[in-house]
Amino acid sequence: MKLLLIYICTFLLVMTPVALFAGDGHDHDEKSEQSENKKQDDHGDEHGDEEKIVTMTNEELVEFGVFLSKAGSGVIRKEIVVPGEIAVNSDRLAHIVPRFTGIIKDVRKKVGDPVKKGEVLAIVESNESLKAYEVKALMDGTVIDKDATIGEVHSTDMPAFLIADLDTVWVNLSIYQVHLPFVKLGQDVIVTLGHGQKSQEGKISYISPLVDEHTRTATARVVLDNKSGEWRPGLLIEGIIGISTSEASIVIPKTALQRIDEVDIVFLQSDEGFIPQPVVIGRSNHSSVEIVHGLTEGQTYVSKGGLTLKSELQKGSFGEGHSH
Repeated sequence: MKLLLIYICTFLLVMTPVALFAGDGHDHDEKSEQSENKKQDDHGDEHGDEEKIVTMTNEELVEFGVFLSKAGSGVIRKEIVVPGEIAVNSDRLAHIVPRFTGIIKDVRKKVGDPVKKGEVLAIVESNESLKAYEVKALMDGTVIDKDATIGEVHSTDMPAFLIADLDTVWVNLSIYQVHLPFVKLGQDVIVTLGHGQKSQEGKISYISPLVDEHTRTATARVVLDNKSGEWRPGLLIEGIIGISTSEASIVIPKTALQRIDEVDIVFLQSDEGFIPQPVVIGRSNHSSVEIVHGLTEGQTYVSKGGLTLKSELQKGSFGEGHSH
């Protein structure tokens, strides 16, 4: 019995360090695994941060039309947007009426032709004298309507030609009752075709004293330069009327804003590249927006061309020359 007890004690003394050693080994492996997992997590975080940066060379910025600006204060213009139409400038419109009733012997001009003052438009043989006389243009312009056909008798009670000087046109804006108190003579107006097409600035030169009984609108008029010929009478347009202005600490163009995952962002320039910076917007108009949080004065941001950076960011892999 004594020998059995001695044997058991001896066995326990020998095995205990082995067990302790084995236990230490298990703890070491677990700690190593946890450490490795943390490294992987940290690497994953770093990779995630890396994916939020887009790098582009100066050549690529130029190629893709990416423009940079510095954030700063500005003016936000409060605006109303109204419908309108381009019309002929009636102050520069000539109705050419033959002096005597007679048969039209020759027609020299057609609709769309440019004419000079004094240029012959048609030849008419008078019914009274049976002599031919010339019908001449009374001003420089463009023939926009014609009611003269060879062989027809033309009377003196209707125009044979309508000539308009289209170097300027009228923009007739429809002003609804709710907006009338805010519309004044001399106010700045941006006339636009919409959808990113042509726009041009002008000023309100006339407001009708009456409200149309059918449309319940008044007319505000802008005389617009049209030497380019792009503002064709009959075009439907929008007029953006500035009714007041206010200062804001940070103002950027709307072209700088992008939207990712339902969040408004601006791409900020950093040493590593361009970072999508979430921003909170305030007042805005058709072209500018106030930033109330997310940008500070002096920061360099992408003011135009951010859609390219957004596309690169959403790819997740930008290819050679870009961050990934």
